[in-house]
Amino acid sequence: MDLHIRPLGRTLSVEPGANLLETLRANDVPISYSCMAGRCGICRYKVISGHLLGSSGELRQPSLPGQDEILACQSTLAGPLTIEIPEPDEVVVYPAKILKGIVVAMEAATHDIQILHIKPNKPLEHAPGQFATLQFTPDHIRPYSMASITGDDVLEFHIRLVLGGRVSPYVFETLKIGDAVRVSGPLGASYLRAKHSGPILCVAGGTGLAPALSIIRGARAASMAEPIHLYFGVRTAQDLYCADRLSAWAGSDPNFHLHIVIANGAVPPNLRRGLVTDAITEDWKSLSGFRAYLCGPPPLVEATTILAKRLGLPPEHIYADAFYSTGF
Repeated sequence: MDLHIRPLGRTLSVEPGANLLETLRANDVPISYSCMAGRCGICRYKVISGHLLGSSGELRQPSLPGQDEILACQSTLAGPLTIEIPEPDEVVVYPAKILKGIVVAMEAATHDIQILHIKPNKPLEHAPGQFATLQFTPDHIRPYSMASITGDDVLEFHIRLVLGGRVSPYVFETLKIGDAVRVSGPLGASYLRAKHSGPILCVAGGTGLAPALSIIRGARAASMAEPIHLYFGVRTAQDLYCADRLSAWAGSDPNFHLHIVIANGAVPPNLRRGLVTDAITEDWKSLSGFRAYLCGPPPLVEATTILAKRLGLPPEHIYADAFYSTGF
């Protein structure tokens, strides 16, 4: 049977029962992947026609709502199929690793945010904007975004205290410098598209600033000349952090444009009041030609996604990991 691959225009002769990701890799078809187990969400593709079997043996076909985008590592070929590979020129392949790390610094960024610095025993190569799973103990495991980029000796994570939560109270109350942490990753498909030649929109809320920092740092490290517009939204002025770092970047890089938006309470000079979506609406009549990276609480991601589409940005140019939109 035939497997048709768009936009590459390739046709492969394949056997039923084969794993789709393994088939694509064996035939040198460019597709991003990492964990190979359905956790990272990177090997996503779109079904144009035909059908296949999902991870639990269920029939998947594009005529069913919500089933046109599927993970290749969780797909089994079951008949003739036509698929579309997203952005084949932006493929990243960083096989997931499990590393040992040591907590080397803990910084109280606000009343409820800790910046955690972990030194891994080996380098963790990753694309800017990806995340990793941290295991502090067998009972304290959570995914957190990295503010780091490949080449950093120390990985940086931003962790918000969730009252009644299982993991964040452990970080705030028990974790200490010198403790061992297991780091698993990289994970996540909301990574910097380094070959994009247009403007970049980063929207961050709360600790969603971490992946936004990674994306901005990655773009600067790659000497990308495209303008970067960061909209960083917080609830009140006391929730604002990393402002000095961001202001220094804005002062030294004419391509970096900073917009800090405070929803409630007093607003310091030169900052903006309201919601991030309102600020974007005030500043832009169209987002055509942009790439948008949305990082933060689900309501922020969902509202900004709706706005970005309304301002002319195609859904395939809006990046937000399931980690943010589903609470994974």
